[in-house]
Amino acid sequence: MKKTLVALAVLTAAGSANAGINLYDADGVKVDMSGAAEVQYFQGYAADSDAKIRLDDGDLAINTTIAVSDKMNAVAGIAFEMESGDVTNDELWVGLGGDFGTLTIGRQYLLVDDSGIGKDYELGGDGIDFVQANGDQVIKYVFDNGQFYGGAGALLTETNPAGNADEATVYEGRLGARFGNFDARVYLYSGDDVSTDKFDVFGGSAVNVNIDGYNLEAEYVMDAFAFSASFGQVDYELASDTSQKVDADTAALAGSYTMDKTTFALGYTYWAPEDEDVNVFYANVTQQLHSNVKVYGEIGTSDEKDSEFGYVAGMEVTF
Repeated sequence: MKKTLVALAVLTAAGSANAGINLYDADGVKVDMSGAAEVQYFQGYAADSDAKIRLDDGDLAINTTIAVSDKMNAVAGIAFEMESGDVTNDELWVGLGGDFGTLTIGRQYLLVDDSGIGKDYELGGDGIDFVQANGDQVIKYVFDNGQFYGGAGALLTETNPAGNADEATVYEGRLGARFGNFDARVYLYSGDDVSTDKFDVFGGSAVNVNIDGYNLEAEYVMDAFAFSASFGQVDYELASDTSQKVDADTAALAGSYTMDKTTFALGYTYWAPEDEDVNVFYANVTQQLHSNVKVYGEIGTSDEKDSEFGYVAGMEVTF
């Protein structure tokens, strides 16, 4: 049972690197540390942009599981991210886990942070975007019995200085099932007064919007081949004037083939806010030098106005 609970504890830390080093395991106390460093040479789709070295990922996380009874464990997580040059604490949570699932409270990532089926590194374009997927005031519950899994989360009155309101709230859910090599799930999201500057129709600056949406996802693995597809719809409504809205449809297809330690992937993303249609195609190849080390290259193209040909080469090291 302890092994299952440790896995559930790791699932709650969606934004952290995968656990890789056991620091302590005795007397019912287990402590794991993990980290990731990823650097790229990156050219995006933005018009007139220049290729540059990009610090894509820098994470350090510590998770612990402590047996408080035969049927219940206490869990906790602390994580830091370093991409911006500053060290930021992006996770600080505690909780309880057992056969009933895992309940966590504190600074953490919502379930929708895991949404999306693309096999891209950077050039998959705009897919599903629920805008806010983490916060300090998060309560989250997850359950997974191997075949069926699900969860629910809430972001309660998170401080939001933009727009006309000062508190954002989010409610979310996930429900999924596995049948052999087939995995299907749905994400649901509803947020009020969430800050975004994504749409020019709202003035191009950060404003508060109400967001309602869902994303349906499916994945199938057949030997060395893996296929995935998704479809989602998200409605963005200006909080200060609910007559101003943006309805966005998004869809994605992706496939990969793995030969020894090399994986080839292709993908397509469709993004349609209101009357605008954007189609993105990408391809990449990944070489697994070690179970903890990979290098990759990716190219992509978008038919968005004034977009440039994109490419990226990168290396990721985890522990």
